[in-house]
Amino acid sequence: MPRINSATELEELRKGLLSKRDPDKSYIAICSGTGCLGLGNDRVITAFEQEIKRLSLETQVDIRVTGCHGFCERGPNVVIYPEEIYYIQVTPEDVPEIVSQTVLGKQVIDRLIYEDPNTGEKSAYQSDIPFYKAQMRQLISNNTKIDSRRINDYMGIGGYSALSKALFEMTPAQVLEEVKKANLRGRGGGGFPAGLKWETTRNAPEKQKYVIVNGHEGEPGATMDRAIFTGNPHSVLEGLIIGAYAIGASQGFIYTRHDSPQLKDNIYRALEQAREYGLLGENILGSGFNFNVEVHFDVGIFVSGESSALMRSIEGRNPEPRPKYIRTSVSGVWDKPSNLNNVETWANVPQIINKGSQWYTSIGTERSKGTKLISLSGNIVNSGVVEVPFGTTLRQIIYDIGGGIPNGKKLKAVHFGGAMGGSIPARLIDTPLDFDALKKVGAPMGAGALMVMDEDNNMVDVTRFFLNFLTNESCGKCVPCREGIRQLLKIMTRMSKGNGRKGDIELLEEISEVMGVASLCSLGKTACDPLKSSLRYFRDEYEAGISDEIAPVNEQELTPERV
Repeated sequence: MPRINSATELEELRKGLLSKRDPDKSYIAICSGTGCLGLGNDRVITAFEQEIKRLSLETQVDIRVTGCHGFCERGPNVVIYPEEIYYIQVTPEDVPEIVSQTVLGKQVIDRLIYEDPNTGEKSAYQSDIPFYKAQMRQLISNNTKIDSRRINDYMGIGGYSALSKALFEMTPAQVLEEVKKANLRGRGGGGFPAGLKWETTRNAPEKQKYVIVNGHEGEPGATMDRAIFTGNPHSVLEGLIIGAYAIGASQGFIYTRHDSPQLKDNIYRALEQAREYGLLGENILGSGFNFNVEVHFDVGIFVSGESSALMRSIEGRNPEPRPKYIRTSVSGVWDKPSNLNNVETWANVPQIINKGSQWYTSIGTERSKGTKLISLSGNIVNSGVVEVPFGTTLRQIIYDIGGGIPNGKKLKAVHFGGAMGGSIPARLIDTPLDFDALKKVGAPMGAGALMVMDEDNNMVDVTRFFLNFLTNESCGKCVPCREGIRQLLKIMTRMSKGNGRKGDIELLEEISEVMGVASLCSLGKTACDPLKSSLRYFRDEYEAGISDEIAPVNEQELTPERV
């Protein structure tokens, strides 16, 4: 790859790449997201490669191994371009027919297209499938079009033009101001304005500053970040470089999962390609700006995704949280100012710089701007990764996109935010997707994992599931979290068997209150949020687990052994 030494050379390279492309040339986009990977897409990819080679079509047909298409429920998914014919649940045995009938013969194979289970209506094109029609795909719209392993594919859709604009047409202060005006709020769970966080790090007195991508994504049921990172890693990297320029950082870190070979390969490959093109390292694009990135992997524990624990892990220490009064924006990695945002937050930055804050703020609600990726799971017809504008109601996500509840069951509850989120009843599903609105009803959005529950779910058991997860994931550093979660779990396990005592509910509430005040980090402070929300809306199910035949709680018995 030739090193790019200026904005002009970048645009010349892009024009050269596009000039060599035939817009009418056929290409096969094969989903290689997490869901399809688990359904055997590797065999589908191999089958297509062998069939194209067998027919000597290498110069006529391209194969693109893409990121997540989102429609995980119906994978492996394949899109045939330029017609944009969308096939679901493709097997290796289907490949010869797809190549002969669709790629060469331009005919649709009826048995491989989507059929609505409710209406029987069939859709041969992605844009006609209900799962996609109600979405606004800004961050993952190109996942079906580019091979995430090839930087030239990203260049062809305008990749790194936002970086060029930032470096040569804007000052760091102007980049920062644009992000602030966009009101980009962190997508990792807190919803804190990214621009304000950037500004704090930028204004910190230390000269050495760091920027970090939090790609840990340990929340149960969450695959949004992986959908971006495996599908378009350069969008995240471009956002990170722009952020470093605005903040004044010369070193960045990517902190991500250790257990996904595909994710690791995509990140390493993207960094290598960016360095070869001169988009990382010394004198980026001839601008005089220097920036490097290192990759660090988690140690397999959920709490290592907490900001201060993550930074300790980067330092090579145990991922234990620090007290919250120490702001990592001012004193983070090696006590230097460190700005941490998650994958989805960074991926929004190139859009804001290219299209402007005014465009960005035209999408969403008054206080929650842009789009949000949602990982949709549970008792739902169409599970997968969806992207919708803020303001979309939960009803629209569940029924228009998710296809409703299977097997004729009724919707009972919706749980947002994973193990530290909250559950709300079906009567509140007209609540809009909005940081503040969801927090108000007791279901904070978190990173965006949305679990749907039907009438057969027991909310005590649901909450117990999350507490069981957190019992194993707590670092154990502070007593309120370590012991509090364990005691909550013991009480609820007893209640789930119908052996609860009078006073148990009050004891649950008391322990929760202490944990929320006294725990060291957000894991302990919010571990009881699922309990609080389910008690708020489904208290009768907890009361049903209390036996009148068992002696009530005696205050003198409130010891770890008692519970």
